[in-house]
Amino acid sequence: MSAVGIEVKNLNFTWPNGEQAIKSCSLKVPKGEFWMLLGTNGSGKSTLLRLIVGLLAPQSGEIGVLPTVGFVFQNPDHQLVMPTVGADVAFGLVKEQLPQALVKARVEEALRAVNLLSLQCRPIYALSGGQKQRVAIAGAIARHCEVLLLDEPTALLDPDSQLDLVASVRHLVKSRGMTALWVTHRLEELNYCDGAFLLERGSLVDAGDAERLKQRLIDRG
Repeated sequence: MSAVGIEVKNLNFTWPNGEQAIKSCSLKVPKGEFWMLLGTNGSGKSTLLRLIVGLLAPQSGEIGVLPTVGFVFQNPDHQLVMPTVGADVAFGLVKEQLPQALVKARVEEALRAVNLLSLQCRPIYALSGGQKQRVAIAGAIARHCEVLLLDEPTALLDPDSQLDLVASVRHLVKSRGMTALWVTHRLEELNYCDGAFLLERGSLVDAGDAERLKQRLIDRG
C-alpha cells in the first residue's frame, strides 16, 4: 500500500433483498491523488464508498486503505453534531484523548485549512451549505486523515459553491499529500481531478483519464 491510498479487489456486495449492488469491482487510487467516482443514480457509487469506509461489509473481496479515513456525507447535517464550528471539529478528536492544548491546535489548523478559522465560534445553524461541508472536511483534517471519501458533497450547493468546494478539496489533497475519492455525476467537476472511475450497475466499466471519461459520457448523451 506504499504507493496506493485506496485499493479494492474483486469486491461484491448484495443487499438483503438479493439485489447485487457491487459486482467484482476492483480499483486503485494512487496515494496523494484526487480521483472521482462517476455513475448515474443507482449505479452503486454511494454503496461502494460505504464499503470502503466500513459502514457496510462486503460478501467477498478485499479493501485496503491508508489510516485514518475521513468520510463526508452528501448532507452535512447528518454528521455535524455539536452546536458550534470549533466544537464540532474537536468532537472527532475525543477518542484520541489528546491534551487540550493539542486539540485546540488541531482544530485551528484544520479550520485554517478550509478557510473557516474566523468562524470557529459560529453556530452550525448559521452556516451556509458550503460552509457546513467545509466543517465536515475540517473534522477529517483535524484527525490527520490520510484518506478522504466524499459522497456527492456538492449535491445541495449552488453552482458557484460547488466548484469552489471541489477546487478547495483538490488544493487540500495536493498540499497535504492526502488521497481522496469524490463521488459525483457532475461532469464539470471532472476538471479538477487526477483521474476517474465509471460505475454502471455496480460494475466498474472504465477508469483513467478524466477528460476521456468526460467525453465518453458527453458522446453517449
